[in-house]
Amino acid sequence: MPEHIHLLLSEPERGALADALKSLKQSIARRLIGDADHFWQKRYYDFNIRNHPQFVEKIRYIHRNPVKRGLCERPEDWQWSSFRHYATGVEGRVQIESEWAARKRERAEGRLPPAIELPQLPHSSQNRA
Repeated sequence: MPEHIHLLLSEPERGALADALKSLKQSIARRLIGDADHFWQKRYYDFNIRNHPQFVEKIRYIHRNPVKRGLCERPEDWQWSSFRHYATGVEGRVQIESEWAARKRERAEGRLPPAIELPQLPHSSQNRA
């Protein structure tokens, strides 16, 4: 006699990511709404990024928002921003997947040679270009 039997009647239905997010948002709202009229901000909307120019537009908006709101003077000053990481590869408080992070991971796994340190130019020669 077998210890257990697996019975698969059918594959689970597959739906769009938007449907899954809508369901998740509704479930959260129902549990947390209490006596309020609504839980999610009305101005919120989903936007699917379909190409690189749209990605650049949205990431610029995200990086410039703390400056626009007066929280800092420059995007690189906001500690919760990924701006420095996108600009220089420096890791910040917010970890993201990027070309920088992928190369670092590949080097750590031995799939890429170590990074080459470039010599620093004297300060006076940097201004000649």
